[in-house]
Amino acid sequence: MQKYLLKNIRVVNEGKIESRDVLIGGGRIERIDSFISVKERINEINGEELHVFPGVIDDQVHFREPGLTHKGTIHSESMAAVAGGVTSFMEMPNTIPNALNMELLEEKYELAANSSVANYSFYMGLGNDTADKALEANKKKQDICGIKIFMGSSTGNMLVDNHATLNRVFSESEMLIATHCEDERIIRRN
Repeated sequence: MQKYLLKNIRVVNEGKIESRDVLIGGGRIERIDSFISVKERINEINGEELHVFPGVIDDQVHFREPGLTHKGTIHSESMAAVAGGVTSFMEMPNTIPNALNMELLEEKYELAANSSVANYSFYMGLGNDTADKALEANKKKQDICGIKIFMGSSTGNMLVDNHATLNRVFSESEMLIATHCEDERIIRRN
């Protein structure tokens, strides 16, 4: 794999913008310094007037696979994400079928392992009758980024309006919980 040296590029990182040289090899940043000189043959790029940013993490994407691949696939949407600077994504569970258990999530992980060009994780969805499955994944420390709860309007069977289910998951889960909790009455008025 080729190496690249970005000379005098503006590095945006940790709240600062600094003119630096950036050495890239093997698809990764090897070094960032005020001046880098290499003896080997390398592709050198003049970075003056240009900026380089850290990769972005998008914590709410809808890639639609499985079930709605005519809209997008994990491969097509991760390609678009990377083209825009997103290096990691966290995908929502409202696919067909809804990802309401570990078996369905494992299928999505397998799809991503074979097709994603970015880092990935998936939310487990919650339904009125699936608290046990979400809390089981929580106890096993499954490799999921969190639980997604639709408390307002939703698609499929993912609307959670059962107060006992909500109370149980909010009080017992140690995972990140992301919610949609808009009030349809307000949305319709506006």
